[in-house]
Amino acid sequence: MISNRRYWFLLFMIILVYIAGMFVKLFENDSAQFAVMAMRMVQENDFLNLFKGPEEYLDKPHMHYWLAAISFKIFGIHAWAYRIPGILATLLGAYSCFGLGSLLYNRNTGKLAALVFMTAQTIVLAAIDVRTDAVLTGFTIFAIWKLASYIETRSLKNLILGAFGAGIAFSTKGQIALLVMGFPLLCHLAYTRKWQRFLSWKVLVALLVFAITIVPMLYAYYHQFDLHPEKVIRGQSNRSGIFFIFWEQSFERMSGSGIGKNSSDYLFFFHTFLWVFLPWTIIGILAYADRLKTFVKLKFKYVEGKEFLTLGGITLIFIVISFAQFKLPHYLNITIPLFAVLTASYLNQLYQTKEEKTLKILLIVQYFILSLVFIVSVLICFLVFKFDQLHASILLLIAFGIIIYYSLKREAYYLRLITLSVYSSLLLNAVLNGQFYPKLLEYQAGSTMSETIASKEIDVDNIYKISTHHTWALDFYNKKPVKIIEPKDLVSKKDIWVYVNDDQLKELQEFGLDWDRQFTETQFRITRLQGKFLDPATRKKVLNKMHLIHLY
Repeated sequence: MISNRRYWFLLFMIILVYIAGMFVKLFENDSAQFAVMAMRMVQENDFLNLFKGPEEYLDKPHMHYWLAAISFKIFGIHAWAYRIPGILATLLGAYSCFGLGSLLYNRNTGKLAALVFMTAQTIVLAAIDVRTDAVLTGFTIFAIWKLASYIETRSLKNLILGAFGAGIAFSTKGQIALLVMGFPLLCHLAYTRKWQRFLSWKVLVALLVFAITIVPMLYAYYHQFDLHPEKVIRGQSNRSGIFFIFWEQSFERMSGSGIGKNSSDYLFFFHTFLWVFLPWTIIGILAYADRLKTFVKLKFKYVEGKEFLTLGGITLIFIVISFAQFKLPHYLNITIPLFAVLTASYLNQLYQTKEEKTLKILLIVQYFILSLVFIVSVLICFLVFKFDQLHASILLLIAFGIIIYYSLKREAYYLRLITLSVYSSLLLNAVLNGQFYPKLLEYQAGSTMSETIASKEIDVDNIYKISTHHTWALDFYNKKPVKIIEPKDLVSKKDIWVYVNDDQLKELQEFGLDWDRQFTETQFRITRLQGKFLDPATRKKVLNKMHLIHLY
């Protein structure tokens, strides 16, 4: 097995990569949007009403925004402070993967499951581009672990903790949390035939704990919507927040009726999984196939030492979310803890049964993935966004040297497989967090313009925009939402600043307005990368401009 010394070193390096990502600017749209929503709570001392810009916000519950607001209260309004709750939830998720893996298998499986979880690409990304899914994932797997522990031990403490975790998860994203927790636990109960565990007075205590945990969120919804039937939300009045979160939310997500449709591809999450679980993708797929084959051979009969929680949970969640008409890659994050435990158990099984041939083949696969990471890292650092400091090149060469050393070191296939897989994630995400994202965000006009505003000491209370198009990054880094004004009303305004794009600038010229100062920043939708942007030779062709002009 992997030694404690190496294990804790790898874990320490993973946490360093996470910390490096904390200080990257916030991404538009979601991260910056959610940060602005939490910022508003703090600035207006209003923790009951959720707003997305000037609009009432019904779509998601309050917990993520409350946690971010608490962090702002403690540390101040900073990007790194916004990320703290998400990173802490990710660490909770890793510890819960350790707990669940230890419960279902053994301590070694649990330790490896935590490593797999924290190095899965989508989990690392979720700690940088923080949305509601980081908190949801952490508390969901925590609840699954504790509730599964109750099923095995009948411990009231585990049941109460599981109910609390379920309440936090539900208060973060609604019914999907109950779905994600329910499927694996139902599969576990069905396989172990331990239904009687829930025929106990202890369950009533758990339900009470769950109810108490979600009361603050329900009250906030009630206060904002149920008490105000006159409010029109997405074209409808008489919207009940409580009815929405208990019933309407999931149906709107599945049908796309509330937030729109973006994909009817039923295989969307299957091909998305190929990158979100890197560098463990191939091993994860083989682990799933191996476990499914085993259960088919057993005709799903209960066998001591086998578990159906992960396999069944993953299968049912995949089926349900694949039928949703609105899909985004990070929706898969909630399955990653289950995949981490399943993958870790498969690797541990190969180690215990001394399947050297299979481990060797998997090691070759991981060498291939590592080679791709090497190539991507070199392209990022010496082509896409070239290093501009010597010490960065030296650090990259040192990282290459360490990885090459462990690649050539003669030790068991199992040890090399785990070590090099983790190093693949470390190398890729160190380059992304330390070089790629900071350089990429130089093309996010909102955050770069805020630096200009600060350096020129422009009064943020005096900045306007002439459209309802959201400016989340500018709002956050100015610590003040940009006010909206009609172009015709600008005629009567003097000594103000207006934030516009190229088309709006022409519109103001045609309107007869003039200005004496202008600052311009390049703009690109950084969350929608394309080849022309990544190639420095063609980058200018896809860039836009944002302008801050002074009307005198």
